[in-house]
Amino acid sequence: MSESFLPFSKPTIDEATIAAVGEVLRSGWITSGPKVQAFEVQLSDYFGGRLVRTFNSGTCTMEIALRLAGIGPGDEVITTPISWVATANVILEVGATPVFADIDPVTRNIDLDKLEAAITPRTKAVIPVFLAGLPVDMDRLYAIADKHKLRVVEDAAQALGSSWKGRRIGAFGDLVSFSFQANKNITTSEGGCLVVNTPEEAKLAEKIRLQGVTRSGFDGIDVDVLGGKFNMTDVAAAIGLGQFAHIDAVTTKRRALAKHYFDCFGTDFEEQFGAQLPVADFENSNWHMYQLVLPETITRADFMEKMMAKNIGIGYHYPPIHLFSLYRERGFKEGMFPVAERVGKRIVSLPMFFAMENRDVERAVEAVKSVLQK
Repeated sequence: MSESFLPFSKPTIDEATIAAVGEVLRSGWITSGPKVQAFEVQLSDYFGGRLVRTFNSGTCTMEIALRLAGIGPGDEVITTPISWVATANVILEVGATPVFADIDPVTRNIDLDKLEAAITPRTKAVIPVFLAGLPVDMDRLYAIADKHKLRVVEDAAQALGSSWKGRRIGAFGDLVSFSFQANKNITTSEGGCLVVNTPEEAKLAEKIRLQGVTRSGFDGIDVDVLGGKFNMTDVAAAIGLGQFAHIDAVTTKRRALAKHYFDCFGTDFEEQFGAQLPVADFENSNWHMYQLVLPETITRADFMEKMMAKNIGIGYHYPPIHLFSLYRERGFKEGMFPVAERVGKRIVSLPMFFAMENRDVERAVEAVKSVLQK
């Protein structure tokens, strides 16, 4: 009998969290309310007292961050081609122009040399992405931003629990966006949060997330800014509160699983199979994903098919944004960012989630070696 399917990702929701959601549903208050407020307090405490506002996705958090930063038509925003397409779409959403800089072949994050080289007088912000939870060089990033007077919107969607030199991502920096989507280390089913700098930014974020509305007294209401419908529900916040109680355990477990992946692959894996392992960072990364770059001896589709045949879930994160039709129409084409194009064509994500055990890692590694060997 074949072994059961090992998924690429799987949330762990404990019974206490399920019960808390039931209490919210029975309370009669299921949209934004006391649970959202409690979740924001907890997040603020985690980020060293910085102001935090929650939203219904980790996409709108970046759009709102750009709006808080005053980014709009005529402005350029630099980001990486290797991310979920939302990272670039939000730039278009506010009317600005996305500019891509190629990635570092080792970290697979944006190459900061190329980022700085892409800065023009129209550049107003940068959106670095911490792929798989691995931060960029934050000291260098902010030195560049300060030198060129740029706002930074950190796409930390995958980096909750990550750190830089002992400081939590989100506890310092400019505007920092996190996602709580279903496959993230901590989930609210769907949702996100934005760390901001000032009470004024927090107030504007509150208005934007709910149609630009400001209320006063019993019946006072005004709208002085264009907003949307981006608020988090108390149902989602209840899940987040339950999940967040385990954030340290989740990060510790993922780091242990990643370490076991490296141990199982062994020191000669890259030379023997021609694949590229991730950076072995057990201090800063939260190990949201464990990713390989495949050798040229096999296509990604063939690899994925063979892994699925062995009941091993597999994903890929991400195809290069600039080669989607929406961006080709804006002048992007093959050859512009060769490292991102090579990695984006061959990167795969192996199973990684809190409930995994060492034997699951061993199974996944055995399957990888078997497929590549053939």
